[in-house]
Amino acid sequence: MSWEKEVTMQLGQVGIRELTAEFYRRIRTDDLIGPMYPQDDWEGSERRLADFLCFRIAGNPVYTETRGHPRLRMRHVHFKIDEAARDRWVQRMGEAMDARGINGFVRESLDDFFFQIADFMRNQG
Repeated sequence: MSWEKEVTMQLGQVGIRELTAEFYRRIRTDDLIGPMYPQDDWEGSERRLADFLCFRIAGNPVYTETRGHPRLRMRHVHFKIDEAARDRWVQRMGEAMDARGINGFVRESLDDFFFQIADFMRNQG
């Protein structure tokens, strides 16, 4: 079984959305990466990440139906994303997973996935 199917079975799309909400509770007050997020559209930003994760992990087509191809690097090119920003994003997502009690194989799989995505987004140093 693929890690995506295992995560989907364990968390479901509701759990993925709850994880995203937990992550955003931390991002709003983060001094390093919080300012990169649209201060006037926190709900939209949270929805877009949740939709992307549900697309990428669970195969839900809502993200691509509303936004098209993810084009993550292009969508984030105007932000300075260096190793410190990458590491903070991964740290905040890890804290969100801790708060949601995500562990075991699902946690290991998501840790790998989130690091890979965050590292891919780096455009500095």
